[in-house]
Amino acid sequence: MKRILLASAAALALTPGLAAACEITVGLVLELTGPAGEYGQASAKSVEMAFRDLNEAGGVAGCTLKTDTRDSQTQANVAVDAATQLVQVEKVPAIIGGVISPMSIPILTSVTAPAGVLQVSPASSSPTLTALGREGKTGGVFFRTITSDALQGVAAAQFAIDRGFKKIAIIHQNNDFGVNMVKEFSDPFTAMGGTVVSVTPYNGKQSSYASEVTAAMAAGEIDALYLVSDPVDGATIARTWISQGGVQKFLLNDGMNSEDFIGAVGKEYLGEAFGTSSGTDPTASTEYFNANYKDFSGIDPAAPAADRSYDAGALVGLAIAIAGGPDRAKLPDALRAAVDPAGEPIYAGKEEFAKALALIAEGKPIRYEGVIGPVHFDDYGDIAGPFRLWQIVDGVVTTVGEMSTDDIEAVKAKIK
Repeated sequence: MKRILLASAAALALTPGLAAACEITVGLVLELTGPAGEYGQASAKSVEMAFRDLNEAGGVAGCTLKTDTRDSQTQANVAVDAATQLVQVEKVPAIIGGVISPMSIPILTSVTAPAGVLQVSPASSSPTLTALGREGKTGGVFFRTITSDALQGVAAAQFAIDRGFKKIAIIHQNNDFGVNMVKEFSDPFTAMGGTVVSVTPYNGKQSSYASEVTAAMAAGEIDALYLVSDPVDGATIARTWISQGGVQKFLLNDGMNSEDFIGAVGKEYLGEAFGTSSGTDPTASTEYFNANYKDFSGIDPAAPAADRSYDAGALVGLAIAIAGGPDRAKLPDALRAAVDPAGEPIYAGKEEFAKALALIAEGKPIRYEGVIGPVHFDDYGDIAGPFRLWQIVDGVVTTVGEMSTDDIEAVKAKIK
């Protein structure tokens, strides 16, 4: 691993009086409004909390970290315009975002990869992002703190079989995320003896999804509906499904872990709603985040994208410290250096970040172990990790199990 350690610059970060002498601005392009607005709101607060902790630890490279946050409005063209402004005009050294894949992919291909600017997404899970890396189209600047849907599909398929859902209808977003999620679920599900009885895509932001629900139901006997959606459109679809007499058993993707979705549909209809989300391998960072995030943000720490967004912010901040400043060319390697397997373990919070900055100043390696667990990036900026299995119980998303990385690999080996 290439290590970038500029001790003199990092030493400045340990002098609190100097931390305010300059500011380093990191760009955030997040879905603050629109169908994915719930994710973006939590994500923004998490990054702000990570930057607060780093600043209170002394700042990075002698400077205070701050955010320039832009709302993608959950529209790809708006996301690209916002990222372009941040990269070309504001000259930010890094972009955190988007939250969801249909925002992150065009930001990457149109803005950050061509400009050589580090991009870290906290929750974009599309396998397309891995494919772009394999094809050499990311320039090595893209990283994410969530596992790929290629793995979530396997976890969801096994969970469905375990719940006795053998005949499943699918309604999915007609975009990169939705199409990939269907494929990554369907292949292992059918290999394990399940049947996908219908697959119905939908285009977002419609006032009614009655025709899509009717089409999905036309196949006949159905054990459950796999709804691959967001909280806004997903609630409309679920209500229509229920009103048309659809079976009240659901399999849901990670983004449907949402109080807004539950409130809009009604908890009385969701007693047999199950889902999968990227999980955590708890560390001291997890304990710190869970104990402090709500006081800081007013948001439940279990909110989608909240935990991994703190890690995205922490990693970007530590990378800037390791690089000795906001040098775009150095940041991708510096980000990898922040999770050096040979480094001293570092956890979330002011005290731990102060320890990290001291080690960096001494030219010593660090290994950030995040809220989501120990982080290791592969050649394409992907991470591996467990999956949380959950059920909506009396209106509350409740963990009912977990699939470890080894469990996922065992399922994959079994169905080959």
